[in-house]
Amino acid sequence: MTDIHAHIIPGIDDGSETMEDSLELISMAAESGVRTIVATPHCNIPGEFENYASSELEERFGALVREAERARIPIRIVRGAEVFATEEMPRLLTEGRVWTLNGTKYFLTEFAFTEDPDYCSFVLKKCADAGFKPIVAHPERYFFMQEIPEIAFDWCMSGYGLQINKGSLLGRFGPGPRRTAEMLVDHGLAACVASDAHSPTERTTHMAEIREYLTDYFGEDYMRLLLEENPSRILSGKELLGYEPIPFY
Repeated sequence: MTDIHAHIIPGIDDGSETMEDSLELISMAAESGVRTIVATPHCNIPGEFENYASSELEERFGALVREAERARIPIRIVRGAEVFATEEMPRLLTEGRVWTLNGTKYFLTEFAFTEDPDYCSFVLKKCADAGFKPIVAHPERYFFMQEIPEIAFDWCMSGYGLQINKGSLLGRFGPGPRRTAEMLVDHGLAACVASDAHSPTERTTHMAEIREYLTDYFGEDYMRLLLEENPSRILSGKELLGYEPIPFY
């Protein structure tokens, strides 16, 4: 499996706090069947988590990779970020100020849970027009998506990938996100499922449970698409695969 969303660089956002926690998260991922994991610190949140591309961020990432190698954890760690969406995002992407997913044109982005959907669509289109490929983090958690899931179909038709959190499908964020996540997967609108891991005890990197869930409820082929094929294609800069999206009526 490939996990494209995990807060595993220690001490720079609300994810892992220490190197020990980070190594535990990485080890847990490897033991559960993850072969590649993307470090995606929160980014572009002014006054809170800025984490723009810099020599300091590179050093923190490099230290994590070195420690994982020293611990002989059999996993590949690559660069990424969870970029908070603002009108400045197209410029930041173009200037290389934020990390895309493994240096490709794909980038992981998030919105405020209470954001206006028209604003979200506006920003995503501006980024796409600039030549980048949005992967929207946990759309099932946004209130507007829970109320108007048709937006997900429009985004999918526009070429934006939707990344579902494993915790949403497993009911760990409440009934609204779970219902919406199931709906998005069932309608063929999900590009991939990721951990969005934050700590070794809550919101972890353990992915075997979601692999079993997806296999049981949606079949092995769909599971492989969401956990293996599309995540790998994202990190290689290739086009996403998927089933024919089913519109909402």
